[in-house]
Amino acid sequence: MFRKNGVELKPGERLDNLQIGGYEIIQMPGRFCFGMDAVLLSSYARVKKQEKALDLGTGTGILPILLEAKNEGCHYTGLEIQAESADMARRSVRYNCLEERIDIVTGDIREASAIFGTGSYQVITVNPPYMIGEHGLKNEKEALYVARHEVLCTLADVLRESARILPPRGRFYMVHRPFRLPEILSKMSNAGIEPKRMRLVYPHVDKEPNMVLIEGVRGGNPRMKVEPPLIVYREDGSYTDEILAIYGRL
Repeated sequence: MFRKNGVELKPGERLDNLQIGGYEIIQMPGRFCFGMDAVLLSSYARVKKQEKALDLGTGTGILPILLEAKNEGCHYTGLEIQAESADMARRSVRYNCLEERIDIVTGDIREASAIFGTGSYQVITVNPPYMIGEHGLKNEKEALYVARHEVLCTLADVLRESARILPPRGRFYMVHRPFRLPEILSKMSNAGIEPKRMRLVYPHVDKEPNMVLIEGVRGGNPRMKVEPPLIVYREDGSYTDEILAIYGRL
C-alpha cells in the first residue's frame, strides 16, 4: 500500500498532480473529482496577506489547496458534509504537509455560521451544486448527486451563511452556471452580498457561456464590473493561452 507523510491511499483512490507547488490531491473515480470550474475559481479569488479564507462544500479539498498555493493568506479552511470526501481532503492536506495552513471541517453549510462564528473569515469561496429540482440527470451515485444537485443545501443557504460569516467588506467568490444568473445576482443582493465583478467563461468563442465567475462584497455599493470573456478552447480544440497560463503550463 502506498504511503507518504503517514498518508495511505485506500483501494480505488488515485493521486493527481496539481502542477503547482509540488502538490498532489487524493481523488476517487466514481465520486466527485474536481474539474476546470474549481481551477478557474482558485485563480479568480484573491486572498490577501493576513486574511483567512473559507471554502464552503470543499469536496476533496481542491480549493483550499490551490488557494494556499496561489495566495499569501494566513490560513485556509474547507467545510464538507460528506465524511468520505472530508477524509480524502484531510489526507491530501497531510500528504502535502499543509496541516499548519489548511483545516478541513466536517459539517453542514446550512450551519456554517454557527460552526465558525460571525465575521470569522475575510474571504469565502464556493463551487456549489448547480442543479435544482429536476435539472440535469439524477446520478445514481449519492456523492455525485449531492455535489451536483441542491439536495443538502440551496443557493439561498450558501448566501445566507456567507453573509453571516463575512465581516463588512468581506469578499465572496463563486463559480456557477449562467442559466441561473438572474437568480444569483438577485439573491446575492438580497443577502447583503453585492455583486462587484463578473466574468463569463465560454468553451469556444462561437458558443454560449457555460460558467460564470462572480465576486461579491458584503455591504458593498451597487456597482458591478463585467470583465472580458474567458475562452477555453481554440478552433483546433487546444487550450487558449489564458487557460494554459491559469493551469501553469506556459
